[in-house]
Amino acid sequence: MIFRQLFDETSYTYTYLLADEQTKEALFIDSVEGKVDDYIRLLKELGLTLKATLDTHTHADHITAASILRDRTACQSLVGKQSKADCASAKFQHNDLISLGRHNLRVLYTPGHTDDSYSFLLDGQKPKLFSGDTLLIRGTGRTDFQNGNAAQQYRSLVDILLALPAHTLVYPGHDYKGASVSTIGEERQHNPRLKVASEQDYVELMAALHLPNPALMDIAVPANQACGKHKPLA
Repeated sequence: MIFRQLFDETSYTYTYLLADEQTKEALFIDSVEGKVDDYIRLLKELGLTLKATLDTHTHADHITAASILRDRTACQSLVGKQSKADCASAKFQHNDLISLGRHNLRVLYTPGHTDDSYSFLLDGQKPKLFSGDTLLIRGTGRTDFQNGNAAQQYRSLVDILLALPAHTLVYPGHDYKGASVSTIGEERQHNPRLKVASEQDYVELMAALHLPNPALMDIAVPANQACGKHKPLA
C-alpha cells in the first residue's frame, strides 16, 4: 500500500493519499481545494491513477477539491449517504467496502461532529483509521453546528471507534499542535475528552466549550454541498 499524509497549513487539514502498489489505483480522503496542483503532481510522480475522492463529512473550515479533481482526472467523488452534496458521483453508507486494488476501505458511520460524519478503516496487520473530525489526537470534533450532536458523537466514539483494536493507528482530519498519528490505545488512555464517566457528562463537557465558528463556515459549507464549486473568493 502506498500511503501519504499531506497537510494544509491554512486549515490544519490532513489529506490522505492511499494507493495500491500493483494496480496504481489511488484515492484521496479529505482533499483541499488549494492543494490540487500538489495532488496532481504527486499522482504523476508516483505513476498513480486517481479512482476517487472521499470526504469524511461536509467541512466548515475548507473547501473540498472533489469537483476540481473530478474534472481534471475523471475520478469519482464520494460522500456519505446523509450528505446534501447530491452532485457527488455516489454516496456510501455504514459498513460499505470501498475497493482499492487488492485493498478494501471499510466505511464507518460516526455522526456527532456533523450528521454526515464518517470514518474509514483500512484493515491489515497495522490497521489505519481515518477518523475525520470525530476522533482527534487528544481531542474530539466540536458538536455545535451542522446538526452536530454530542450524545451521538459519544456513542460513535465509544461503540465504534474505541471498540477497535488498541494497535489501530489513528489518522485524524485535523491537528492544531503538530501531532500526526496516534493509536486507539493511546486515545483510550490519554485523550482528556474521553475521561468522562457517562454520555451525559460528555454532552455537558461539549456544551461548555463555546467555540467561535470557523472563519470560512458561511462559504465552505454551501461550497462543499456543491462538491466544491463556488464563486471565486474575494
